[in-house]
Amino acid sequence: MSVSAMAELTVGFVQTGSESGWRTAFTNATKAEAEARGYDFKFADAQGKQENQIKAIRSFIVQGVDGIVLAPLVTTGWDKVLKEADRAGIPVVLVDRGLDSDPSLYVTSVGSDFTMEGAMIGAWMAVETEGTCDIVELQGAVGADAAIKRQAGFANVIENFPGMQIIASQTGSWSSTGGKEVMESFLKSIGGENICAVWAHNDNMAIGAAQAIKEAGLQPSEDILIASVDAITDIFKTMADGETNVTLELSPYQGAAAFDALEAHLAGEDVPKRITVPGGLFYPETAAEEYARRK
Repeated sequence: MSVSAMAELTVGFVQTGSESGWRTAFTNATKAEAEARGYDFKFADAQGKQENQIKAIRSFIVQGVDGIVLAPLVTTGWDKVLKEADRAGIPVVLVDRGLDSDPSLYVTSVGSDFTMEGAMIGAWMAVETEGTCDIVELQGAVGADAAIKRQAGFANVIENFPGMQIIASQTGSWSSTGGKEVMESFLKSIGGENICAVWAHNDNMAIGAAQAIKEAGLQPSEDILIASVDAITDIFKTMADGETNVTLELSPYQGAAAFDALEAHLAGEDVPKRITVPGGLFYPETAAEEYARRK
């Protein structure tokens, strides 16, 4: 396919929903990238439901799009609809999250290394607490690739420190409201004095946890450490205000890599099955500057 033909591509993007600040930033960045490339871009917001994602994929197949970019909500239940896309000759590129399906049914998976993200937060916490800490965990949505792998990466690190343990773990469904509600429950059932740190699978839940800790009369980031993933704009304000300790960036600019992979595949080029988008740790010392820049 020629360069001029690439600019005329019709691409469908199936998003999980808008459950977090990071997800919204990811959607906006992907739309902007598609517009810059001149695509006929079709967007579907699944509103947190896998059945909506499957319906959207089938709709895009009927419309005869040139390619589909899918951010899978959960890891299982995709084989049937991916086979339908394959039979229609429509390539599928996964973005942000992976899934447990036959790899021949999709071109590649673009995203962060979620297991490494969890491991990096675990390593930071081990150093910060000198290997002694009772931790509460705010999980992402049940069955989500990011939640499963972040949890595993963190656990793999702290199991090397006998003084570190997760004393409670519950999903906050990626939202600040969910994080606040779960943290309130932990504070009531465990007691703030018995919690060393919060490990939140995303920033929104960390922000909610910080609110719950403050309302309980404690100082978040001091009485209870808070670590999370995403590096959304609001977390830098929270860090600058001394209410969270560290975040690890999950880049929202994954659309470009996904579109590059799709174009390469359509041009007949070989595409690796995994394309990793890197991120780094951010601390309170640079939080005010980062907040001003990103805002």
